[in-house]
Amino acid sequence: MKGLGELEAAIMGALWSSEGPLSVREVRDHMVYDREVAYTTVMTVANILFHKGLVDREKDGRAWVYWARETHAEYTARVMGEVLETGPDPGATLLRFVERFSDEEMARLHHVFRQVRDRRGPGRTRTSPTA
Repeated sequence: MKGLGELEAAIMGALWSSEGPLSVREVRDHMVYDREVAYTTVMTVANILFHKGLVDREKDGRAWVYWARETHAEYTARVMGEVLETGPDPGATLLRFVERFSDEEMARLHHVFRQVRDRRGPGRTRTSPTA
């Protein structure tokens, strides 16, 4: 499992914060990055992100416009799940992760559990290798 590089993260950040698709020029203008990046570099990395399946694109005149395939929260949750599954005992890893939570984070986690239970409805469960 490989995370995003710095430039990939900057491009994804611009797309995640956008209300709609962005051209490469708009991505470049909206990126938060510590140095100037050439238009062609942004174009190349956006193309790489497309081939990785992280963004979609379509032609708008002569230019491509890009948008993220999933929200930042969805991406982060997916990556966290992938990382969890890389260990020999995902249940033990999850336990060690949750043990690090503060009381405030534990309260947030309980709230999230209630939200998930409410969304699933009565009697619906999901089996998981981490359970």
